[in-house]
Amino acid sequence: MNDSRGSRIDTIRDIVNYRFNNIPDRYLRNEAFIHTHGVAQAAALIAMKRGQNVELSVIAGLLHDISRYTTGISHEHGPNGSKMAREIMRDTDLFTESEITEVCGAIYFHSEKKRRHLPFDEVLKDADVMQHLMGDPLDSPTKKDLERCRALADEFGLTWEEP
Repeated sequence: MNDSRGSRIDTIRDIVNYRFNNIPDRYLRNEAFIHTHGVAQAAALIAMKRGQNVELSVIAGLLHDISRYTTGISHEHGPNGSKMAREIMRDTDLFTESEITEVCGAIYFHSEKKRRHLPFDEVLKDADVMQHLMGDPLDSPTKKDLERCRALADEFGLTWEEP
């Protein structure tokens, strides 16, 4: 394993950006960049607040929808994205198996918003919800995200008007 930790986020960001640049539909490509980088930023904030690994949270955010956007298949995109993320992380030779397992576990479960998983997994789920709120604060969250929206508003002391 190469131990150049300072560049691990940049390495994953470069890989994700390269793959997203190959999305033929410009609207989907734009959505992929905005949502993915927004989730990565939200994951950093939430991880800092909760004492979770910030670097791995950002990496999970960058990789969480890689399958959905690059294949165009939304069904089972958590498990499919987890497999793709595992390959990407292994190919870089920058991560331990434990780190890969942690990131890929969060990606695998990130669509299961109603279920609770490990604290690290919850960072990614909440970052995904937070990005949707920040992306369009006037848009109503889905029913499955409403409980998480309330909890995030409380946790971060946000004023948020429910639909």
